[in-house]
Amino acid sequence: MTLAYDSGLTERLIGLAIEVHRQLGPGLLESAYEECLCFELKQNGIAYIRQATLPVVYKDIRLECGYRIDILVESEVVVEIKSVERLMPIHEAQVLTYLRLSGHKIGLLMNFNSVVLKDGLRRLVLG
Repeated sequence: MTLAYDSGLTERLIGLAIEVHRQLGPGLLESAYEECLCFELKQNGIAYIRQATLPVVYKDIRLECGYRIDILVESEVVVEIKSVERLMPIHEAQVLTYLRLSGHKIGLLMNFNSVVLKDGLRRLVLG
């Protein structure tokens, strides 16, 4: 099943993330939220790749530099999960860099350490 951005993929992802946050609350490690969000994606039939490698192309050479997208959903949306006191500009820059390097246009930055998850969500669009 492929959900186009226009059909509400990011809205669906946000809904699933809110469900994870309702169940777990703030204060856990990023890896716990990532695992639970992937569980929800699988339960809902949404394709994803967890810890998708992201090479850097330098002078036409593909270099593995250790960059990893937390979750790439439907080969379309880059999801970066955080569990920090507050989101900083560097976190948004990280997602924008992943979008630029991967060629994807839409990213979601999710800070699960927020009391209310919607306060820790950022939707970023490259282009």
